[in-house]
Amino acid sequence: MVTNVLIANRGEIALRVIRACHELGLKATAVCSAADRDAAHVSQADDAICIGPAPAQKSYLNKEAILLAAKLTGADAIHPGYGFLSENADFARMVEDRGLVFIGPTADVIEKMGDKIIAKKAMIDSGVPCVPGTDGALPDDPEVVHEIAKQIGYPVLIKAAAGGGGRGMRVVEMPSELLGAAALTRAEAAQAFSSPAIYIEKFMGHPRHVEIQVLCDNYGNAIWLGERDCSMQRRHQKVLEEAPAPFIARDLIAEVGERAVVACKHIGYRGVGTFEFLYQDGQFYFIEMNTRLQVEHPVTELVTGVDLVQAQLRVARGERLWLTQSDVETRGVAIECRLNAEDPIEFVASPGTITNWWPAGGPGIRVDSHIRTGDTVSPYYDSMIGKLIAYAPTREEAIKRMLRAVRETSVSGVSTNLPLHEQILLNADFQEGNFDIHAIGTKITVGSNV
Repeated sequence: MVTNVLIANRGEIALRVIRACHELGLKATAVCSAADRDAAHVSQADDAICIGPAPAQKSYLNKEAILLAAKLTGADAIHPGYGFLSENADFARMVEDRGLVFIGPTADVIEKMGDKIIAKKAMIDSGVPCVPGTDGALPDDPEVVHEIAKQIGYPVLIKAAAGGGGRGMRVVEMPSELLGAAALTRAEAAQAFSSPAIYIEKFMGHPRHVEIQVLCDNYGNAIWLGERDCSMQRRHQKVLEEAPAPFIARDLIAEVGERAVVACKHIGYRGVGTFEFLYQDGQFYFIEMNTRLQVEHPVTELVTGVDLVQAQLRVARGERLWLTQSDVETRGVAIECRLNAEDPIEFVASPGTITNWWPAGGPGIRVDSHIRTGDTVSPYYDSMIGKLIAYAPTREEAIKRMLRAVRETSVSGVSTNLPLHEQILLNADFQEGNFDIHAIGTKITVGSNV
């Protein structure tokens, strides 16, 4: 039985989980750092406990402190949110070993999908299309490395097997750069991810980033809940997302979604998860699986009508999947803009006190945020202060509605990336679907003519 959920996170996602718990009649317990004692998620929780000082390593990443908080508050389940420990297999295993429910997949599955080489093999076995490249770790023999890259064809991408979030990867344009790049990536991977294993795959020059949302229970049932386009990125970090993915054949997306479901059953997945793909020249190529809730989950919720956070909680407390694939229907279009406290041109974080917070409202607008006037944006954590989500019957209407919301939203005391979102929404290439993951910085820049 799950009755008291401890949320091992902060900010808008902690508040989002608290709301889902309350709607399901569950107790919600918050943890916080000393810097977050007065945060919105603390005030809205049924119980709260401070687990350490402001630095994340001493609070939100402190596994033992979180587990002690669960014991002291009588929590029987832990929701990791996203970021922090959400894809940390060791933490999930510690939660399981203490007799608590980890709201997510098992530790073994997190571990397998966190290793890009193992994950790719599982996808190949399930018939999921993958980027051409090595099926295993790259060997040390220089001649073999050169031969592998030659067979794949330049340019190639060297990636850390245990990497993620855009880290631990390097593009190689020509053979003379290969061995040096491999050595650097190995060293970075060992330091950042405690594993020197790397692999090579074909570098896709102008792809879009499209992902498939899945939902699975503990009994082998699985469905996919549509797709999202996350091509609007800066330095591999998503800025704007939308559902469904525009200008891609629905039958092709359905085929990939069905393959993702097969893969979920193959690896024994439970809870919500996301298969991330590159899409180029009419083909999908798997890149990784995120074994957690995504920041951009609201766009899927709006177009499918499925509350993904409640779904996580219901699966965690042992419910069988209450939906079949035929029950899933995508209606309308949803767009999400990540609102960050950062300089809109240099993208440098802009911590400080929010002197005025006036988010957009009106028909078709959803705002997921933990910010209130007077709150402090801390330099210790991610700069995202909220998400603006617009929903409308068509993509054209959704873009217009989101543009209105961006212009209506007012934030003072810190700089934000609202000007960048306005440029994206006004850009003709974005409106017409003529974009890829490199659009920001090439076709779209703040201050550019649109």
